[in-house]
Amino acid sequence: MFGRLTPDAIIPHDPLVAGASVSMVLGTIALFAALTYFKRWRWLWDEWITTVDHKKIGVMYVIASLLMLVRGFADAAMMRLHVAISVGENHGFLTPQHYNEIFTAHGVIMIFFVAMPLMFGLFNLVVPLQIGARDVAFPFLNNLSFWLFAMGAMLANIALVVGGGFASAGWLAYPPLSGADYSPGPGMDYYIWSIQISGLGTLLSGVNFFVTILKMRAPGMTLMKMPVFIWTTLCSSILVMFVFPVLTATMGMLFLDRYFGFHFFTSDLGGSAMMYINLIWVWGHPEVYILILPAFGIFSEIASAFARKRLFGYTSMVWATASITFLSMLVWAHHFFTMGAGGKVNAVFGIATMIISIPTGVKVFNWLFTLFRGRIRYATPLLWLVGFLITFTVGGMTGVMLSVPAADFQFHNSAFLVAHFHNTIIGGVVFGYFAGFVYWFPKVIGFRLHEGLGKLAFGHWITGFFVTFMPMYVLGLMGMTRRTSHYETATGWQPFLIVSFVGSLLIGAGVAFQLAQIAWSWWKRSELRDATGDPWDGRTLEWSIPSPPPSYNFAHIPEVRDRDDFWASKNDPSHPANVIRPYADIHMPRNSGYGFAIASVSFVLGFALVWHIGWLAIGSLLAIVALVLARSADTDTETVIPAAEVERVERALREGAKA
Repeated sequence: MFGRLTPDAIIPHDPLVAGASVSMVLGTIALFAALTYFKRWRWLWDEWITTVDHKKIGVMYVIASLLMLVRGFADAAMMRLHVAISVGENHGFLTPQHYNEIFTAHGVIMIFFVAMPLMFGLFNLVVPLQIGARDVAFPFLNNLSFWLFAMGAMLANIALVVGGGFASAGWLAYPPLSGADYSPGPGMDYYIWSIQISGLGTLLSGVNFFVTILKMRAPGMTLMKMPVFIWTTLCSSILVMFVFPVLTATMGMLFLDRYFGFHFFTSDLGGSAMMYINLIWVWGHPEVYILILPAFGIFSEIASAFARKRLFGYTSMVWATASITFLSMLVWAHHFFTMGAGGKVNAVFGIATMIISIPTGVKVFNWLFTLFRGRIRYATPLLWLVGFLITFTVGGMTGVMLSVPAADFQFHNSAFLVAHFHNTIIGGVVFGYFAGFVYWFPKVIGFRLHEGLGKLAFGHWITGFFVTFMPMYVLGLMGMTRRTSHYETATGWQPFLIVSFVGSLLIGAGVAFQLAQIAWSWWKRSELRDATGDPWDGRTLEWSIPSPPPSYNFAHIPEVRDRDDFWASKNDPSHPANVIRPYADIHMPRNSGYGFAIASVSFVLGFALVWHIGWLAIGSLLAIVALVLARSADTDTETVIPAAEVERVERALREGAKA
């Protein structure tokens, strides 16, 4: 009746796994108890679970991302500590199997459940405000997308509690290691279905923001008047729509191989493991650009705002973004130069990889020229930009080194490659999203973050980054392969690995300062309140409305005349933004519980498929179809905010700003 689920699967045998499981269960019980004690269940349902307000959905994405960041960092710290001490006769504190599970979980969590939700969180918080819209194109789909992501993340984490561990085949799960013969347990199935469920939410979000940007822009905002962040969001969404179906199909074929004995990725009966590697990297390399392009957009906004001048080379920035989007789908084979494709194929993909560095370099020079002779204000967001310019430049240079097939034959599968990857993801993506988080926090929440703690967080992050990953470049040149969990004293690697572990502690201190910054700022929120709606003397439309914005964002849809339209309105009394207009009724989408219900049943479906519980899987699938049909038949999907209510809210916001 319960498939492969047995009582033994619920009892972890590894002490570390048992401790993590108990902490997760106790934390969940404590949360439920607090909600019950303070009678907040109704509030949670009405204000958050069923909300279709893009700002609240964005906040939930960011909160989930920060929670998963703590989990992902804990995995990283365990790996660094284990490898630092696992030398000679000392075999560390992790078994080889557990070490493999940890580095697999670390990669999956950081990409799918930290970087991606932080990206979509910022999309939700900023995109409608920057284009002068009241919401996204498909508000219900936005709610459903978030809950699909959340349920995928829950499924990945519940592997610790029910099943005793996660996949151990690496974060990209190459066959045959991910096949049923080498990974017979449920961990690999948790991997597949957590990615399938969250990946569907990502695909729906990509479609949503693509349509939002093309169809919901304010009057007068032509494509070449859009902020660069909107351009990068558009290009990132296009990549999501192109490559996430490939990931879905790849995971589907792996599922068929594992469950029904198909042979897509086996060496017999016509299958090929190399087909999996091609497919996963057709998704995997554009995924890097899906993540980094919005960070480029964030830095463009910050450079212009904190230099107090127009962005240098706007048109070249747009074309560079479009070029990167196109080229990012033509370089995937550089991830397996060593696998025998041949000199001609390697040369083509090596040259394409070198070419993609050109538009990226254009962006770096544009940011530098934007800052050049600007009236610089060194607030925390700008520090993240400066840190990025240093770290990402190093990552870019090592990327060009890896693009040379002959050199890659030496660097491939080494710690050098691990250092390069983290150079781009941490120094580019993470620094960019942290900059955006600090920059837009007062707009969304209504008060600024503490500058001193923010600067301490930045200082520890960038110092910890260099201390952690610079030794790994050296280790790679010394011959250390990635995924190494034990080594001999004669290698001479241990001093560098100890330094790397110390660096991870500094990064941990940076995370702690960030959490302290949020907590302290919340405690002192009345003193840090943003009464103006424009704490950074901004240039784009989001700074033209109060902080935090009302549910409808704009009482009057803006009429855009300039690329930096809000900046222009500050200096032009005749600008439409400065003309008093009467208020009108505003139509807004109504909250819905269907998104949460569909995603919750999708979680049950994933759990049933992991444990081969056939009746539950079929029942869940039928329930999803029934819920989708019920939602399709629901016609009560809008609510109207009367003009009098809009006027009352606007008056209260203006009076609050004066107080």
